[in-house]
Amino acid sequence: MLSAQFLLTALVVVIAPGTGVIYTLAMGLGQGRQAALWAALGCTVGIVPSLAAATLGLAAVLHTSALLFNIVKFAGVAYLLYLAWQALRAGGALSISAERGGERGLVIARRAALINILNPKLSVFFLALLPPFLSGNAATATMEMALLGGVFMAMTFAVFVLYGLFAAKARDLILSSARVMAWLNRGFAAIFVALAGRLALERA
Repeated sequence: MLSAQFLLTALVVVIAPGTGVIYTLAMGLGQGRQAALWAALGCTVGIVPSLAAATLGLAAVLHTSALLFNIVKFAGVAYLLYLAWQALRAGGALSISAERGGERGLVIARRAALINILNPKLSVFFLALLPPFLSGNAATATMEMALLGGVFMAMTFAVFVLYGLFAAKARDLILSSARVMAWLNRGFAAIFVALAGRLALERA
């Protein structure tokens, strides 16, 4: 169940840059270390609904219901486009600026959690990732899914914290150049638009 193969697979998945990583980097660069830690926490907590859906079998319902899948999907697309706008807009939640004050941690974490909550592919992903690593005992399957999911969440938090701390360390260098800040804001906005486009093309 909790094998080296699972740990390696989970690590590869977690390390791969995705929407949560981009958000955590943006918060680290834009607001520093504490904001990055809250972003990492929010992204991790946002996994819980998808993990619960996979464990309880609700992910299969989402996968087979085109209407439900598309509702969640396009809500996620709209949210990613909103984040892109927040990166571009002066004083936006994701904009990088020397004048930016620190936001409340729970606000940062809530935005991060929504990134994963509004991604319908995440629950389907867990439904595909976790079962091959179960022992095959139906009586303990739910407990095993929860354990594997918990380990995945712990790895997510640890890796995202490292990403965030790296971004926070680079913050001082970034703030010394207005041109670099402008290009980073445009770059983050473009990435969120691209991720929204990719999500829009996903099928159940």
